[in-house]
Amino acid sequence: MPPRKDPDASMSVPCFYGAELRYLREAAGLTLEQLVEGSFRGLSFLSQIERGERAMPMDLAVHVDNVLGTNGFFERRCEDAQKARKGGHAEYFADVLEMEQRAETIEEWAPMLVPGLLQTPDYTRTVVRTGMPRASDEEVEKRVAARMSRAAVFEGENAPKFWAILDESLIRRRTLPNEQMAALLEHIAEVVETTHSILQILPESDGIHAFMTGELRVMDFVDAAPVVYAESLHTGQLIDYPPLVKQYRESYDLLRAAALPPATSLTLIKEAAEDYRNGKHRARLE
Repeated sequence: MPPRKDPDASMSVPCFYGAELRYLREAAGLTLEQLVEGSFRGLSFLSQIERGERAMPMDLAVHVDNVLGTNGFFERRCEDAQKARKGGHAEYFADVLEMEQRAETIEEWAPMLVPGLLQTPDYTRTVVRTGMPRASDEEVEKRVAARMSRAAVFEGENAPKFWAILDESLIRRRTLPNEQMAALLEHIAEVVETTHSILQILPESDGIHAFMTGELRVMDFVDAAPVVYAESLHTGQLIDYPPLVKQYRESYDLLRAAALPPATSLTLIKEAAEDYRNGKHRARLE
């Protein structure tokens, strides 16, 4: 058995709290299995937190504080981290945002909304305003700015390899005025081409497919196990249980096989953008 690799607490904030968690767990005479028992998280997830590879989510922090008797230490840390990271993002997205920064690959399925990394300010503004009709203009613009800032993930030497599958309805459904729809589709094509990403369109004519409901994202990492993020209205769930992650990946591969080829998909997006520019929007892509 290889020697255990202890986290260097000086490397980062997650490493510091991971080292502290391991110290307190071992001082209490508990194994990883014993500490995670009764929580909603997997053993591998807790192990990665101890190694400083992931931040601790609130539900696990509360559980750990209760089991170890640490008087809310980890819960308070999560509250501070959420305030620092939130900055215009939904609270349930905070951990995903952190993982996005160091993912090696990001694969998305978007049946209802254009992925955040491909959105324009006009599109984001419309989506946020529709979902939060009572929000102030300041809150809406804060969320728009936060979403636009995520595009910085494509900059630098370690940018993730991005693959997105979009439902055809996202291209043909007019969610914005013609000029803004054209700008959105042109922006999508530009991001895909400049970042050497891959994008596919799933035709509506295909009927039943592997993912009939819900948005999905699969993220791989150089130094950690892959995770799946499933999002629905007002909530999101991180899934790290290996057998379940494997099932999600297989379903995504089936979806990928059913979608149009990348070159064809990109051509369709550009043609749709031109149609919007010329006021010749078609109800269905051909």
